[in-house]
Amino acid sequence: MTILRAYCGLDCATCEAYQATQADDAAWKERIAAQWRVEYNNPNFNIMTVTCDGCTSTSGRLGGYCPACPVRACAIEHGVENCALCPDYDCETLRAFFQVSPQLKDTLDALRG
Repeated sequence: MTILRAYCGLDCATCEAYQATQADDAAWKERIAAQWRVEYNNPNFNIMTVTCDGCTSTSGRLGGYCPACPVRACAIEHGVENCALCPDYDCETLRAFFQVSPQLKDTLDALRG
């Protein structure tokens, strides 16, 4: 499987929302939305909010947290392919993110070499 690296280090290709979008499978996206409504305690998830072409997509089809993600916004502002390549790598935005997703620090550290 191809790795589709998000700015934060996540592999978008392993995300069910991304997979269901690429498969153009509305029933699968509805199941994901139902799961996320419970998992994230957010009644607003629906087929449109789980339709996603990956964090780095410029198509406008960004699902879940991507549109509001401060890591994504920061990486775009800095013009980097992913945060591992950012000269300001040890920033407050990433430190806060790593508190929630510490495994992605390992991924980005590995990408940094």
